[in-house]
Amino acid sequence: MPGEKTEKATPKRRRDERRKGNTFLSNEVVTVASLLVMFYSLRLLGPLIVETLTRSIGEFITLGQQRDPLTAEQVRLCFVKGASAFFIASFPLMIISVLVAIIVTGAQTRFLFASKLLEFKGSRLNPLNGIKRMFSMRGLVELVKSICKVVILGIVIYRVMLDEIPVFPRMMEMDVIQVMIITGSMILQIVKTAAIIFVFLAAGDYAYQWWEYEKNLRMSKEDIKEEYKQTEGDPQVKGKIKERQQAQARRRMMQNVPNADVVIRNPTHYAVAIQYDPEKNSAPVVVAKGADHIALKIVEVAEANHVIVLENRPLARGLYDTVDLEQEIPEKFFKPVAEVLAYVYNLRERERRSH
Repeated sequence: MPGEKTEKATPKRRRDERRKGNTFLSNEVVTVASLLVMFYSLRLLGPLIVETLTRSIGEFITLGQQRDPLTAEQVRLCFVKGASAFFIASFPLMIISVLVAIIVTGAQTRFLFASKLLEFKGSRLNPLNGIKRMFSMRGLVELVKSICKVVILGIVIYRVMLDEIPVFPRMMEMDVIQVMIITGSMILQIVKTAAIIFVFLAAGDYAYQWWEYEKNLRMSKEDIKEEYKQTEGDPQVKGKIKERQQAQARRRMMQNVPNADVVIRNPTHYAVAIQYDPEKNSAPVVVAKGADHIALKIVEVAEANHVIVLENRPLARGLYDTVDLEQEIPEKFFKPVAEVLAYVYNLRERERRSH
């Protein structure tokens, strides 16, 4: 069908879309990568976090057991210690999470920053556009992904909790540290199991997002032709310009024919006009050449201006194929051209004497 987008995107189309901020990105890959890194970071930093929180909780409990009212200085110290404990326990994980998200996103988008995405667009406030996105193919896929993640996470939590149900009554008799260890182990087990499953979900999302991205970039044959016109120029216009340039070059070439010393022809297919001025050039110069109808035109102009025309098939063909316009003839043609010019000069001298 005309206008059907069946062609792969051109490099220019990809560059233009990238400038607009339209680039490939799978958010699921970012989420899963962050989850996995956070899981192992939590395992690595877990002892430090537990120790910090345990010490802080112990200090707060000790303060709470005092019968004397807290002074303003003690309240300030409690706040500082609490903030420090929170900072030590959470800040490294927050930094790691942010860095992972930036690195994984940048790896997919090649660290694109498109200012056009920050521009205000009234269409973004149109509720109809939002409804269309909700019921689009992408919206349906996002809905299916969300349902799958909720179901998977629910099943994982259920399975882990089911195995740990016998432990719950005994937790009433444990101290705080033991409860935190067991709870942390359960959370890590849930995260680990869910992350492994989400890796496959992210792989599927990556493949789908890439397919959809490439599909949206596809172009029709008309789009490619229009792009070619914009970048390289309209072929018809370029063709006309080339024809005009060739016509101008032929006119300039024909203007040099009357000044030639001789025209060598073969006999109708090729014609080469030669001029030799010892004061300007060290060898004869080809001032005009042509094939077929241009050759006949060169001969016609030469005869009209009393330029001698000689027939020499191998020399005419050799000069036509080897020497460009306004170029001196190469050394291999010195002898045959010199013989031709000598003949022409002798012929002119006889004509001058006869007159």
